[in-house]
Amino acid sequence: EFRETRTNEKVEMMELNDRFASYIEKVRLLEQQNKMLVLELNQARDQEPSRLADVYQEELRELRRHVEQLNNAKARVEIERDNLAEDLGNLRQKLQEEVTLRLEAESTLAAYRQDVDAAALARLDLERRVGSLQDELAFLRKVHEEELRELQEQLARHRVHVEVDASKPDLTAALRDIRTQYEAMAASNMQETEEWYKSKFTDLTDAAARHAEALRAAKQEANEYRRQLQALTCDLEALRGSNESLERQLRELEERYALETAGYQDTVVRLEEDIRSLKEEMARHLQEYQDLLNVKLALDIEIATYRKLLEGEESRITIPVQTFSNLQIR
Repeated sequence: EFRETRTNEKVEMMELNDRFASYIEKVRLLEQQNKMLVLELNQARDQEPSRLADVYQEELRELRRHVEQLNNAKARVEIERDNLAEDLGNLRQKLQEEVTLRLEAESTLAAYRQDVDAAALARLDLERRVGSLQDELAFLRKVHEEELRELQEQLARHRVHVEVDASKPDLTAALRDIRTQYEAMAASNMQETEEWYKSKFTDLTDAAARHAEALRAAKQEANEYRRQLQALTCDLEALRGSNESLERQLRELEERYALETAGYQDTVVRLEEDIRSLKEEMARHLQEYQDLLNVKLALDIEIATYRKLLEGEESRITIPVQTFSNLQIR
């Protein structure tokens, strides 16, 4: 029985040794695979996710900076737009005022043109009246000279036919008185005619001068209004050009801001999608790592179990061997 028991124990021991060797090899292989998986997992966890996370975080920070810059630019553009709108309103108001002033200037210019035309007609009428008076004065002078000449001839004829007689002094005195009275009357008529002509000519000259001065002032004022009208027209064209330029700049800024905003929004969506994918990948790596840890823990438990079994078998085998040795010694 002892020999049979010994043989069975020996066979069992050999089987246990084979199983132990197999388990040891399997444990060594599993530990090696575990180490490789842990190393790979650590590399994947420490390097790739961290690097990708850093890259995406940096890109996300850069994107946030761009978004902040874009928001600041948007605020500046809105402020600039409000300022441009205010300037545009002021320009439109000024444009309306300039248009009103231009219409008033055109109306005043039309009125002055009528005054100028009326003054020109009045001047022509005065010049015509002056010419008529000059012709009338010349005619009166001619008539006066003719009357004076006839009177002188009559007086000469009377002097020829009158005989000088000392006994008739009254006739000579009478003729002399008649001559004196007629010459005085002619001189008075001539003086009155010249004074009337001078007075009339002075009045007409003053009226012509006044009309000429009014015409000159009207022309000067019309030229001034024409110059102001040209200046207002130039200012109006400049304001229109400035208005069109400001509106074009505002449209360009709005279009550029819309394009940049759309581009940044697309970039934000893409990066958020990448971050979500990265988080999912990291979660998958963590799950794999947890699974590997669970496998390692199970292997460690199994190895510890086999180690205890082997230690128990060794203890159980060692005791009978010592007993058998003691029996042989005895």
